[in-house]
Amino acid sequence: MRLRLVPKDTKWDFFSRPKLWLGISAFLILLALASFLVQGLNYGIDFRGGTTIRTESAQPVDIGLYRGAIDSLELGDVTITEIFDPNFDDDENVAMVRIQAQEGEESVSSEVIEAVEAALQEAVPDIRFVSVESVGPKVSGELIQTAVIAVLLAIGAVLVYIWLRFEWQFALGAVAALVHDVVLTIGIFSELQIKFDLAIIAALLT
Repeated sequence: MRLRLVPKDTKWDFFSRPKLWLGISAFLILLALASFLVQGLNYGIDFRGGTTIRTESAQPVDIGLYRGAIDSLELGDVTITEIFDPNFDDDENVAMVRIQAQEGEESVSSEVIEAVEAALQEAVPDIRFVSVESVGPKVSGELIQTAVIAVLLAIGAVLVYIWLRFEWQFALGAVAALVHDVVLTIGIFSELQIKFDLAIIAALLT
């Protein structure tokens, strides 16, 4: 006996209650816009500014160990990522530690960077700090502007393509659906205060 999750002759009338579904959709859009205007987005390091420390060690990167060493410093948003490259040697284990700029400061201070390096050195004695790079608020502001332009251009490109390939009515409907989905997604990130960074922008463009 085969398991059938969906009946063979499925007939779902999605257009039987247009006012109900359009009403729910409009309500969710208004809720998303209200959340965005009231509390905004929880921007990550890419948009707030911060510092990236590149490390190397002979030991395999233990992200939990790295995070445990840094958490006691209470630095807020800290992202730790292991970097893989086939050109690396067996004893060349690389990680990127990204620290957001502290509240009221334009960049991560040298004291904070030294404290992070000392904490990591204590946890991983053979760790080496290869480079330290900072992103200021001006660059972060430019990233936000560029991200908005990228999303608008992507939607515009879809509009033009569908307009030329099919009809302008289809183009408007497709773009309305895309804008609807993007606004709702941003609204969820705003409402739940999920970290919003460049990876999310890439997902929205996709």
